[in-house]
Amino acid sequence: MSHAAEPQHGQVLPIADPTPIGLICLAIGCAALVPMAFGAGLTPSGLKTAAMFCLLFGAGGQFVAGLGSLLNKNVYGGTLFTSFAFNWVINWWALESLSRGQVPDATVVFAVDVCFLIVFLAFTYGFGFFSALLMAFLVDIDLLYLARIARHLGGGDWLGVVVGICTVALGAISLWIAFALLINPVAGRAVFPFPGPVFRPRFSRHAE
Repeated sequence: MSHAAEPQHGQVLPIADPTPIGLICLAIGCAALVPMAFGAGLTPSGLKTAAMFCLLFGAGGQFVAGLGSLLNKNVYGGTLFTSFAFNWVINWWALESLSRGQVPDATVVFAVDVCFLIVFLAFTYGFGFFSALLMAFLVDIDLLYLARIARHLGGGDWLGVVVGICTVALGAISLWIAFALLINPVAGRAVFPFPGPVFRPRFSRHAE
């Protein structure tokens, strides 16, 4: 997500790349949801605890990363992080509501999940022009939303396990990318390998 923000022709980015902030906060938010994805932490206390992590790290951290990316003219990272930030606010609200015994409307959630899946499928293709790892990041999100949608349509309880596995994988990939952006430049070598693009553009983006 940082590649679109790289300086061109000697330009300097207005601020440091905020991508690692967003990814680490995303991983922390995912970690807060993992117990519930596997059927644990469903008490009012557990729901409220997870809700605060979703609000502070999932929403807050990614909103900072999204605004920073937009400031650096990184449209891909800025759009994804900012959209994710608002979605994590919804996660906070849903968990808070559940802790009080109020269940969010499933029909509305289903409609939004379908919209998110369409958006993420387009992003999956787009990020393939930057890195195979970024594309895998989006493929994992696609699978997560496919499982959520299939579960709403009457799929088995095993789809909840798929959601849990995808959540764990999302946190792990997020940390890997963040560490690659933070540690590799300091170490001077690819301690955390970051593969190149899957696709090549037909025409150069800098061609006149």
